[in-house]
Amino acid sequence: MRVDMTADRRLGSAGIRVLDLSRLLPGGFATVLLADLGADVIKVESPDGGDYGRLVDPATFAALNRNKRSVVLDLRDPAGRETLLRLVERSDAVVESYRPGVLTGMGVGYERLREVNPRVVLCSITGFGQTGPYAARPGHDLNFLALSGFFAVPHRPGESVDRVGVRVADLAGAMYAALSLVVAVAAAQECGEGQHLDVSLHEAAASWAGPLALPLLGLADPADSPLVTGDNDVFTVADGRRIAFASFEDKFWLVFRKAFAAEFPELDDDQYDRRADRTRARKEVRELLTAVFARRDLAWWCAELSRLDLPWAPVYETPGEFLADEHVAARDLVGVLPGSATAGPCRQVRFPVRFGAGLDSLRGAAPGHGEHTAEILAELER
Repeated sequence: MRVDMTADRRLGSAGIRVLDLSRLLPGGFATVLLADLGADVIKVESPDGGDYGRLVDPATFAALNRNKRSVVLDLRDPAGRETLLRLVERSDAVVESYRPGVLTGMGVGYERLREVNPRVVLCSITGFGQTGPYAARPGHDLNFLALSGFFAVPHRPGESVDRVGVRVADLAGAMYAALSLVVAVAAAQECGEGQHLDVSLHEAAASWAGPLALPLLGLADPADSPLVTGDNDVFTVADGRRIAFASFEDKFWLVFRKAFAAEFPELDDDQYDRRADRTRARKEVRELLTAVFARRDLAWWCAELSRLDLPWAPVYETPGEFLADEHVAARDLVGVLPGSATAGPCRQVRFPVRFGAGLDSLRGAAPGHGEHTAEILAELER
């Protein structure tokens, strides 16, 4: 499948249609990536309020469901399932996030879908996959990370790894789902046969953690990893703000040390000028930098570091700081999405790839519950 992002030849215009039966983050993020790229994504929602995200977190729901259409179908009812199958006949892919076996139990599992459309790709996103001893277990992002090796990768000596606020497993799984779906749809267009994609959020997180976690096998202390250093960390400055500093290469350490040796005499020492020496003394290096950064406030450090060719950044801890960043503004990374029937205009991050042929990923607001039901059902009669 050739992906041409010109305004009149996006995925949707090329006839790529995806039925999104999922709820909440993983399926929503997977399908919004496709919708941003122009696919016609139809969000299939239940009559009883639809996606939980509408009530739980309307702003996040809006970001995960822009550029989609919504149709209400009751899949517990034979008529609703029959309408779904009619939509499948005209679609390239179905994305779902039920527990394993639920779709089959409703009479619309993969074997039934392929009966009506041999080319259809079913993408099932679950916590632990369709098979295995954990397949039926409930779970959320934190559980998948806990079992994935994510917490086995240390970031500094002597401290346990803690969670991050971003739902890493959910988003990793969503990205693998979107990528695999595009490949599978392209293959189906070539050979006429679809397939069932089994996406496990646990395995997606393990895929991200694996290249860093598995090399630690055999180490008495995982913090002995050469990737754990004292000069690649977040440091608190005098006014309580934080700076991310990462002088992994020797050249950056030398620039930093020599530039500030007069201000901070403890830096006037060449014992850590080689990467191997800094790694071996990672604890001492971190203590040195912790003490140095703590002696001036953020404004001072930003002014001084901005003059140097160094990998550093202030830590943004509010959305407002992120939005005010000059680089974010220059790249038009955040745009204002038009308001919908249920919400006003809102800021959202655009699709994070710039296409030379152009791509407008902030085209339409998230749909209201069932907003396009009549429109989509009418299309089935044409």
